[in-house]
Amino acid sequence: MIVLPGSHRAAGLVDDTALVRAMLEVEVAWARVLGTSLSLGDWVPSLDPAEVEAAGNPVLPLVNALRARVSDTVHTGLTSQDVLDSALMLLARGALERMSADLGRVAGALAGLADEHRSSVMAGRTLTQHAVPITFGLKAARWLVGVLDAVDELEVVARTLPVQCGGAAGTLSRVPDPVAAASAFAGHLGLVWPGMPWHTYRAPVTRLGDAVVRCCDALGVMAADLLTLGRPEIGEVREGSVAGRGGSSTMPHKRNPVLSVLVNSAALRAPGLGAQLHLCAARAVDERPDGAWHAEWPALRALLELAVVAASQAAELAEGLEVHADVMARRAAEAAPELLAERGGGTDPASYLGAAEVFVDEALRRNRSRLDPLRGTRRPPLQSSQRGPTENDD
Repeated sequence: MIVLPGSHRAAGLVDDTALVRAMLEVEVAWARVLGTSLSLGDWVPSLDPAEVEAAGNPVLPLVNALRARVSDTVHTGLTSQDVLDSALMLLARGALERMSADLGRVAGALAGLADEHRSSVMAGRTLTQHAVPITFGLKAARWLVGVLDAVDELEVVARTLPVQCGGAAGTLSRVPDPVAAASAFAGHLGLVWPGMPWHTYRAPVTRLGDAVVRCCDALGVMAADLLTLGRPEIGEVREGSVAGRGGSSTMPHKRNPVLSVLVNSAALRAPGLGAQLHLCAARAVDERPDGAWHAEWPALRALLELAVVAASQAAELAEGLEVHADVMARRAAEAAPELLAERGGGTDPASYLGAAEVFVDEALRRNRSRLDPLRGTRRPPLQSSQRGPTENDD
C-alpha cells in the first residue's frame, strides 16, 4: 500500500481508528448531558464501509453499534454533523499539541544554530544571484522567527477549538435547555462553546486550516533553503547522516536529503488542502451542506496528518543539520567583488554585515521569552483547548 512517507509519525492521531474513538468520546460526553454515564472501556466498533456509504458519513453506523451495545439513551438531540465536527476538533487538538511540541524542537535547534553561527559569513542570494554578505546565523534566525510565528498561531487556535452542537437544523429543538446543554457538552469535551452552532459557518475549520498551512509554509522555507545550500556545487549545509536513509535504487554514491525533500513536499501540498477548506466553507449552504461538508473533513484530516508528519521531520532535520561554515566563508571570499559591489568594493565580506547580529539577538530574545525564565526549560504544552482565553493569557 502506498502511504504518505513518514505517516507512522502521525500514527493514532487522525487515522480512522482515532476518528472512531473521538466520535465515541463525543457520544459519551453527550450522554452525560442527557444524564447517563456510559462505561465503554476500550471498546471501539469496527464500522462496515457499506453502512458508512449508505449513511453518507460514519456517525449513523457508530450510533447503531453504540445502541446495540448499551440500553441507555444516546445521541438523542444531536445530529451527525455535531458528532463528526466535534470529533474532528478533538483530533485537531491532539494534532496541534504534537505539532507545537515538534515545532518547539525546531525552534530550539534553530536558536542554537543562530547563536553558534552569528558570525559565520556567507553569501546572501537574491533572485538566485549573489547579493550582499550575510551570516548563517541570520538565515537561521529568519527561519526561527517564522517557526515562532507559526507556534503562536497554533496556540491561539488551540484556545478556541469549538464544540459543534446544533441538532437537526441548528436549533437544538429537542433539548429542554439548549444553551446549558451545549455549554455542558463543551465542558465535558474540553472544547469551547462558541455561542451558537456553526453547521454552515465554517470559520472554525478555515482558521484551523490556515494556521496549519502557515506552519507548513514556515517549514517549507527552511527546507527549500537547505535543498539549495546542500547542492554539491554549493555544499554549505548537509542533512545529518542516518543509516539507511537517502539511498538511491540505482546510484550507490547518493545520500539524498530526504527530510528536506519531504518537508518541502508538505509545504507544496498544504496550501491546496487549505484552499479546499475555504472552497467548502463557501459552499456550506442551507442549514446543513449538501456535499461541501463531506468534502471538507477528508481534506482537514489529510492536512492535519501532513503537518504533523512535516513538523516531526523538520525537528529531526534541524537537530541533525551539518553546517560547513568553512565552505560558506570560502565561497563568500571568492565572491567578495560581487558581494561588496553595493558598497563600492572591498575584499572582506565580514566588514559589511550591517545589523545582522542585532537581528539574530532579537530572534533569540523572542525565543527565550517562550522559555521558563526560572527553570530554563520549555513550558509544558498548552492544554489551552480545555479553557477559554483569559485576560492573563499571553
